[in-house]
Parts: sequence; structure tokens; C-alpha cells
Amino acid sequence: MTRLYNDPAAFADEALEGFAAAHRRWVRPVPGGVVRATAKVPGQVAVVIGGGSGHYPAFSGMVGQGLAHGAAVGNVFASPSALQIRTVAKAAQSGGGVMLLYGNYAGDVLHFGQAAERLAADGIPARTLAVADDLSSAAPEEAHKRRGIAGDLPVFKVTAAAAEQGLPLDEVARVAEHANARTRSFGIAFSGCTLPGADHPLFTVPEGRMAVGLGIHGEPGIGEQAVPTADEAAELLVSTLLKELPDGVAGSRGQRAAVILNGLGSVKYEELFVVYRRVAQLLDDAGVQTVDPEVGELVTSFDMAGVSLSVTWLDDTLEALWTAPADTPAYRKGAVPQVAAADAEETSQETDSGPEPYRASDDSRRAAGIALDALRLIKETVDAHTDELGRIDAVAGDGDHGIGMQRGAGGAHEAALRAQESGAGARSLLTEAADAWADKAGGTSGALWGVILRSMADALGDTDRPTPATVARGVVRASDGVREAGGAEVGDKTMVDVLVPFADTLGRQISEGAALPAAWDVAADAAETAARDTARLLPRMGRARPHAEKSLGTPDAGAHSLALIVRAVHSALAHRR
Repeated sequence: MTRLYNDPAAFADEALEGFAAAHRRWVRPVPGGVVRATAKVPGQVAVVIGGGSGHYPAFSGMVGQGLAHGAAVGNVFASPSALQIRTVAKAAQSGGGVMLLYGNYAGDVLHFGQAAERLAADGIPARTLAVADDLSSAAPEEAHKRRGIAGDLPVFKVTAAAAEQGLPLDEVARVAEHANARTRSFGIAFSGCTLPGADHPLFTVPEGRMAVGLGIHGEPGIGEQAVPTADEAAELLVSTLLKELPDGVAGSRGQRAAVILNGLGSVKYEELFVVYRRVAQLLDDAGVQTVDPEVGELVTSFDMAGVSLSVTWLDDTLEALWTAPADTPAYRKGAVPQVAAADAEETSQETDSGPEPYRASDDSRRAAGIALDALRLIKETVDAHTDELGRIDAVAGDGDHGIGMQRGAGGAHEAALRAQESGAGARSLLTEAADAWADKAGGTSGALWGVILRSMADALGDTDRPTPATVARGVVRASDGVREAGGAEVGDKTMVDVLVPFADTLGRQISEGAALPAAWDVAADAAETAARDTARLLPRMGRARPHAEKSLGTPDAGAHSLALIVRAVHSALAHRR
């Protein structure tokens, strides 16, 4: 378990601060992550990687010559926000565009995609790629749905080496896609990890059993079986990976491969070497020539006791890139050329000129006051239920929903308070809150709550006096926006199962002439019922999908938190009509 921490909500930020202080030769901190401390190469593609904290050496430990130019680092097991990614990318880029690489998780896909759009709007070309190497999380015909686990490293490495060679952005992106298509991983675990501040692991395995087919966010395995010997574990890992060869690899014999035996947090190096001894024998027997194999902790999951095996099937191009030199805090290979440190001009950070002065009518400022009350009550409600939300999320997910919601709600309230003190109207106040929630929370829920608050902001405006009809339209826009951004529909066991009936009920009540507090009350009842009903559903989206059966009988964490929040907002509306 994690024993050394201060405030669990500040753990990721403090860990990143300490990491940067310890590795000044390689990295320098920027808002949202770290970038190389060495001088930039003009015109070179910048490879920016990222994901949640809790996976060290991924992602910050892989920044340096021959590997990433920057890493955006989110909260524990939560993706960094689009703002963090954009900030890191702008600090890392040197005129050749940006290649964004991350694991295939819903929050990362949302935030990195949004960051790419914002970079393009800034005039910086950007490409994205989600690593999807985990065999256990989807069948071959749905390989695009697979999670990214320790196969992140070889994809990151060869992509960065391509950028280091001076290839243009489109070529670097093609290398990334090629490496991703030829990478497969599979893992086992003997116990789950325990997040900072938690008193129990995210999942447990019965004595004498192990979880098979695990993720790197504390998710339980797809199945269980008896604990093997080291040799039996090696045989399971190798045989599973050899069953599915990528297109273009006709049999294993005579093939070259980059091989990674990865420790997930608390399996000792000596144990890994005992397992790799048999892995090497089995690959030799299959006719596979291993090239620069790696054995160690490379993509971890806090203190999870487990291992994973990754294989990237090489061709001449990929092999040259895999064996190219690299020098980072946690990954070194060969000898890189000496490069000067970044000069003072390079390390000076861009600063925004700040927001335009707020212009709003008195009616809109009064509405902003009600919105601020609502955000305060949302924060208090989330604070009171943080542990509960984490426990619900841990049943089939990664257990980070509570702390992510806490960070998001707290950040949104602080931003709204500053905006209200500066005279903001409803739209400006809620826009500031939306950006802060998405930035502080990260993850899927952070992105989607940013969509919700921004939709409400756009509907209310800064000049007109809001009416019940405009509020209802804002909720409908939020419902549509969340479905478009996240891709979920009713029945997928997500917050959409609550948001849609809430929006429909509110709109119907308003159209029938009900006052806003009364209409919201009825709609909140519908939301609470819908949240309870998600316990009967099987998840078809997100990290819970591979563990669908485990979630039966438990409501969706995002649906439950939404129901709690809309009930809290009713108190603000009833009090401040």
C-alpha cells in the first residue's frame, strides 16, 4: 500500500514536483508535466506522451534524448486534461509539429483529442495515437478497443527515435501506427494496488489464485486461475502472445522481436529474472530472436503484485529505431550525443495576457450568484461522498472516480468564486468553472463535466435574464454534448443513463408550466431512480467493460455522482429562486 503521502488529492502533483527536482539533468517542469531540459532541435517533431500518475517510470521517467520530448501527467490513474497536454506540447514543440501518444482509455482519448484540436487552432500541427496492446481487453476483431499497457514503451520508443532522425510529422505518425499494430501484451497479477489514502486494495485475489488479463489502473483481471510456478507463468505469457500474431508476421520462426517483461510494482527484480529465464527459452524454442530485451519495472500500477509480457514484432525499420540510443531518468540505451541545456529564452514560459474584463448584465450577475451557490453545494456533496464513489468505481474500474470528482468540483468552485468576485455573468462564471473542472479532474469524468458546465454556460449567456426554458435548453445541450463527446448512449451503464432522463423530465416539466425549482425537483427524482437502475446493467463503455459481470448489482459511479449533484443543485435553486 502507499504509506508516504500528505493529502491524497495532492499526491500526483507533489510526486511530479519531487521527480522534477531529482532529475534536473533530464527534465524541467512546466504546468501539467515535464519537458526535456536540453536545447531544442529546430524543426524536429516533438513526441509528447502522457497519462495518469501511478505508473512510474511511465510517463515522466521516459522524457529525454531519444525518447519523449515531454510528458503530460494527470492525477492518480486519471488522464491529464486537455489544458495540461496543450501546455506541455507547446513547451516541447520546436516547429515540426507534435505527435501525441497515450494509452487507449476513454479519458485519454477525449483529452488528447481535444488538445490536438487546440494545438491545431494555435497553428501547431498535431497527430494522436492511442496505444492498444492488451490482448485480454478485446477480441482481435475489436483490437481498436484494447487497453494500452506496457506496450506503451516500445511504441513510444520507436516513435521518438523516428522523430530524432528528423522525419516529418506524417512519417512519424506512420511509424507509431506501424509499431502499435505489431505490439501485443498480456499480464497476470497476484494482488491489487492500494491508492494513496485508501485502506484496502482495489481488488483482491483469493489465496492460491491469480488474476489473468489485467490492466494497469488497478482493474481486476478478466479471469482467475491457480497460482503457477515461475516457469508455468512464463509458459502462460508466451503461449498467449504467440497465439495471435499481427498481420505481416507469418509464424514466429525466424522473426525478430522487442520483448519486455514488466513488473507492475511489487514483484522483485530477482523474481522477474527467474520468469524471464523461461521466457527466453520458450521464445528461442519458437524460433524468435529477441532484440535488446527489457526486464524490470517500466509501466507500473502502484504496488500491484503482477507481471506482463509485451512483444513488438520487428522489421528492419522498427529494429533500427528500437535499438537507437536514449537517455532519460528511467530508461537508457547506448550513448546519445551531448546536447547543450536549454537556454533561458527557451525555458521562459509563455504567459497568456489573461481574460478580457467581464461584461455582464445585473440579471446575469444575479444568475451567476445562484450558479456559484450550486457549485459550492456540489463541492460539499462530492466531498461528503468521495470515499463512497471510489468504492463503487473500484468494483469493476480503477477506483479513481471519487478523488477525480473531488478535485474537479473543488477546482470549479474556486474558479467560479474568482470569476464572481471579478463581476462575471452566468456564462463567464460557468465557463471558468468548466475549464477548471476538466483541468483539475482529468479523466473521462473531468472532460464530460467540462462539457456539461460549458453547455449550461452557453445557454445562459452573460446578458439576458435566464428563464426556466433557457436552463432546460442548457441541460438538453449538456446531454447531447456528453453523448457526442463520450460516445455512450442510454443502456451503456454510464452517466448518460441519468443525464438523458433528467434532461427529458426537466424539459417536460418546464414545458408544462412548472416553476424551475419544482421542475428540477421532479427531474432529480428521475435521476436518482435512473442511477439506482444502472445496477442492473452491464457496462459497454470504459474501463469497466472488460469486467462487465463484476459490476452487476452495483450502480455506475458516474451515474450515481450525477444524481447526487443534481439533487444538490436543487437546494440552490429552491433557496435562491
